[in-house]
Amino acid sequence: FSKTYTLKVAHVFAPDHPWEIGLRGLAEDVKKASEGRLVIETFPSSQLGGDRDVAEGLQLGSIEMGLFGTGALQVLDPRMIIEELPYAWPTREHAYKALDGQLGEALLKIIAEKGIIGISWWESGYRHITNSRRPINTVDDLSGLKLRVPEARMRIDTFKLLGASPTPMAFSEVFTGLQQRVVDGQENPLATIWASRFYEVQEHLALSKHIWGSGLLAVSKHTWQVLPDDLKKILVTHAENWKEKNRKMIAKGDDEFLAKLKETGIKVTEPDTAPFQKAVQPLYAEYEKVFGKDLMDLVRKYSSMP
Repeated sequence: FSKTYTLKVAHVFAPDHPWEIGLRGLAEDVKKASEGRLVIETFPSSQLGGDRDVAEGLQLGSIEMGLFGTGALQVLDPRMIIEELPYAWPTREHAYKALDGQLGEALLKIIAEKGIIGISWWESGYRHITNSRRPINTVDDLSGLKLRVPEARMRIDTFKLLGASPTPMAFSEVFTGLQQRVVDGQENPLATIWASRFYEVQEHLALSKHIWGSGLLAVSKHTWQVLPDDLKKILVTHAENWKEKNRKMIAKGDDEFLAKLKETGIKVTEPDTAPFQKAVQPLYAEYEKVFGKDLMDLVRKYSSMP
């Protein structure tokens, strides 16, 4: 009789978001491959807390697995948020190469020291801006807009440079915040905007592509240490397999979600991103002090950065 291991995996997104679909697929494949010895239970919609709670839960060993953007990990180490430098990745393929390559390796080393084992780099996608006040075609149109941002200093600094008024808020509070006009707008990938029904409380969508974000699928070191080697191997193999499927889902979904969002009547603009890119340039020099030259050089190597 062999022991069964049950892993809870938590994330903040809705049950029809590609992350949840991918995690359920992963759970099915892992159960089959391990002949029922490894069971993964999914907890979407911030059921086990926000990103930060999940990251801290992994550290403590109270949550076995999590899927989150690297912004959530900056509380553990500020360098983890480097991939979210605005306009660093001209195409998603640039970002894939970086995270599947040396940049990803360097970040996994940093996070392993904090008691979290990263096993696979999924994707959340390019972020875009929605708001209830006006269409955004130029940087000036962002002036004074109260935008909800994640609790991440670099995101706050990014939108300050763009002239907006960034307001940090946990993801679980965003819909209500928009509905009650506590904030004018928010920024997220199209899959999230759709799954979270933000179009019900927002009139404008600007395809700003200001940040590309990954999703790190990670396991608590406490859990990793007790998992038998054969189950670790099964988990990693299938996580990588679903990483590829997740990336395809996000990329394909962008076109589908945009079409669906247009059908809701939200007004869509496609601003020229060059002036936005120019406006955030001062951030690079400032954050080189936070990230260190070595990590910044890796971003430069894989991206189009100056």
